[in-house]
Amino acid sequence: MQNLNIQKTEHPHKVGWVFPGQGSQKLGMGLDLLVYPFARDRLRQAKQILGWSVSEVCQNKAQLSCTLYTQPCLYLVETLLADIMKKEGYQPNIVAGYSLGEYAAIYTAGALDFEIGLHLIKRRGEIMNRAPKGAMVALIGFNLKQLEQQICQTPNVWRINDDSTVAIISGTFEAVESLLDKVKVRRMIRLKVSCAFHTPLMEAAAAEFQEILESISFDPLKVPVVSSTDLVPTVEITRLKKNLIRQISQPVKWRAISDLIAGQGTKEVVEIAPGSDLIKQMKRVCPELSFTHISNLRTIQSRKQCINALLSA
Repeated sequence: MQNLNIQKTEHPHKVGWVFPGQGSQKLGMGLDLLVYPFARDRLRQAKQILGWSVSEVCQNKAQLSCTLYTQPCLYLVETLLADIMKKEGYQPNIVAGYSLGEYAAIYTAGALDFEIGLHLIKRRGEIMNRAPKGAMVALIGFNLKQLEQQICQTPNVWRINDDSTVAIISGTFEAVESLLDKVKVRRMIRLKVSCAFHTPLMEAAAAEFQEILESISFDPLKVPVVSSTDLVPTVEITRLKKNLIRQISQPVKWRAISDLIAGQGTKEVVEIAPGSDLIKQMKRVCPELSFTHISNLRTIQSRKQCINALLSA
């Protein structure tokens, strides 16, 4: 953990909270948070909604990698971490999420309560789990011109991010493997997902989910949410819902989101999640910002101790 200089809400220090999506899950995530009674209550509430135990799935590697289970588990852990941060007196000035993480972001912004959000994530996960199976890989050390040329020449594969250093490729298994045979890369990382997210292959899933999302009433947002589909901080509910539908089948422009968050006068970014992939990307784009990773009870307690030390100095 680093740069622990986040201020509480009474200080004029603009802070952005960001939440990653599927692929950031970690075995055993969230279990230490169960020392809080409200976290145990929420786990029981989740079991009633889902029909299975989040704590058990978070200890099962095979299940945790399955879309059907990954999405609710990540949503529960990320929202728990955000709520504990708020209980400690911290609030964001702006929020953003990467794909699934956008639901934790809008929950944090006050658009919906936990139960409604989990119902949405359950349906989203079920719909996306039925989508055509596929693969996603992260490529490091590549020739951009060669990569773009091969993507254009290979059906059913797309680049779904805008990072200049790491390219995320998504598509059918066959198309992704065909592309990997044609391009030279220094390193390749297979992401822990089961579908070709953020591609046209997900358009049918997006259309099905749209009917469900439009039937849900959102509460007024307390802070703006940044979506990668239009790159405009918004508290407008209609716009927010459209973005949530589009992001299922469209690329995630996290580099552009990073620039936008920094351009809002934000001084510090907190990634609230088991992993820290988002701030790793943001450090390359916005090195002038301070970054902190909140992933478990230990990091929350460390933050509190550091802030208390600063305030008493």
